[in-house]
Amino acid sequence: MTGGIASGKSTVSAILRELGAVVIDADQLAREVVARGTPGLAAVVEAFGPELLTEDGDLDRPKMGALVFGDEEQRRRLEAIVHPLVFQRYAELEASAPADGIVVHDIPLLVESGRAAEFDAVIVVDAPAEVQIERMVRDRGWTEEEARARIAAQATREQRRAVATYLIDNTGTHEALRTRITEVFAELQG
Repeated sequence: MTGGIASGKSTVSAILRELGAVVIDADQLAREVVARGTPGLAAVVEAFGPELLTEDGDLDRPKMGALVFGDEEQRRRLEAIVHPLVFQRYAELEASAPADGIVVHDIPLLVESGRAAEFDAVIVVDAPAEVQIERMVRDRGWTEEEARARIAAQATREQRRAVATYLIDNTGTHEALRTRITEVFAELQG
């Protein structure tokens, strides 16, 4: 499963979990692999400097985001550290899932990583940029400029839609979203 920032992937993931899917969340794993005391955090500090740590020794995510999301070279440096660690954790978690279960990999940067073809199906959670911006400003307290920069740093809506096996339009009601996800889940169980 993939989708742009603030497209509603978390809501879709929650519904899929309720339906019985094993959801492996890349964002959660990306936080886990750079948690305090991990080799991932040590590598990030080595690459970007200790000023990206909070007083408690955690990664200062807003400071890191401000550094990398406006600078493609810096973002790629960070991704080169984090992505291999996330993929390793993915493999471990997938191996521990039930053999007959539906495993959903929640990968926001699936298109950017070029890995869409590796999966049996790709669910794309879709929302227009203006909806994404509205959600980031309202729910995350970001400025419109910050929201637009995040969107610009990701694959385009068209690129994501091009890899979709299933398209989930997340601009309607929660009930409509739940109905569509339930249909997709039933097809995946096939």
